[in-house]
Amino acid sequence: MPPSFRKVALVTGSGARRIGSHVAEALAERGYALAIHYRSSAQEAAEFVGQLQARGIEAAAFQADLTDEQAVQTLLRQTLDRFGRLDVLVNCAAVWKSKRLEEVTAADVRHYFETNTLSTFVCSQQAGLAMVRQPEGGCIITLGDWAVERPYLNYAAYFPSKGAIPTLTRTLAVELGTRNPAVRVNCILPGPVMLPPDLPAAERQEAIDATLVKREGTPQHVAQAVLFLIENDFVTGVCLPVDGGRTIYAPG
Repeated sequence: MPPSFRKVALVTGSGARRIGSHVAEALAERGYALAIHYRSSAQEAAEFVGQLQARGIEAAAFQADLTDEQAVQTLLRQTLDRFGRLDVLVNCAAVWKSKRLEEVTAADVRHYFETNTLSTFVCSQQAGLAMVRQPEGGCIITLGDWAVERPYLNYAAYFPSKGAIPTLTRTLAVELGTRNPAVRVNCILPGPVMLPPDLPAAERQEAIDATLVKREGTPQHVAQAVLFLIENDFVTGVCLPVDGGRTIYAPG
């Protein structure tokens, strides 16, 4: 793809080998230049960028603490300075950890809102306003969580931060789309697509049994959903579960 026509994607949380890096891989295969964001995984991000560049993919890594508004503004400015435009933002950066309700503090709840909700808002706001200025517009994808529909135990501090993502998505779809109809915002609600490697076997099997498809998903399933939402330009403001049926199925 000639440089003047190549599209650019920024994927937050893509420096480490988690869902974000798999999304970045899928976009690279579609010819996108990539802005790889990381917070603390500097070495992993540098190695990933090196691997992409070795395959002839234009890529660069950028560090930012997404809870810092000025850092987000710097991240967007660096991305635009480096690549000249921004066509896709995928908000993959997030944190979560199990904690009993009796142990949850206000600081825990605030931490999740700042990291999962506020950072998604500010990144999407800054990227979206840059996309508004482009005649071609752009596409923003947020990541929520299927379980905001049926929360399970020990994540009371985390789920509210993800429960806000669908509203954030619809709000920004309206705000940005009315400024430039070519800017769209959509949300993916992942299910068990990348269970923690240290998850006890019994809990892993329980998560699998709670799906209708009776298997664990993969990060590639999320990446496929990202590509769909990018490529179908008549879809905006929607939340797409990628969860093997978890949202609609309550076993037992």
